Amino acid sequence: MLAMKTATLGGGCFWCVEAVYQQLKGIKRVVSGYAGGAIENPSYEQVVTGTTGHAEVTQITYDPDVITYKEILEVFFAAHDPTTLNRQGNDVGTQYRSIILYHNDEQKQIAKDMIDNLQESGKFKNSIVTELVPFEKFYPAEDYHQNYYRRNRNQGYCRFVIDPKISKVKREFKLMLHDS
Repeated sequence: MLAMKTATLGGGCFWCVEAVYQQLKGIKRVVSGYAGGAIENPSYEQVVTGTTGHAEVTQITYDPDVITYKEILEVFFAAHDPTTLNRQGNDVGTQYRSIILYHNDEQKQIAKDMIDNLQESGKFKNSIVTELVPFEKFYPAEDYHQNYYRRNRNQGYCRFVIDPKISKVKREFKLMLHDS
């Protein structure tokens, strides 16, 4: 058994990304938070202004014997639009940018190859704008952001924004889903 590994990704609102990855086998923990910015220990109120440089991200702890980093990125690119700069749907601002924060050279190469292959494939009509940057520091978001979808499924944002993302992942990645 290999040791657990970490992936850090941002694809719009962290509630969406967290909910998607919580559905997958091999994902041991998903924490919503902030990365890529200039100030220490930012609050949601600071990040939402778009002035701190942070992105809303999720830090994913996974079992590489069950799910690979490449598979994690395949889900990432299916679950959000990597061609819209600083936005996902109605969530607009640099804090909602598409970003991969790689933890080592292997992750960097896998992500770069996937972006290049997706770009060349023509899968997306527009160019991919996902940032690929080295991981530096992750700041967990406030407790009320953690497991947001699981605690608030009937809330409008969950029903109209997160549910369609989860449905798409369930259709496209059936074999990667938890049995329950």
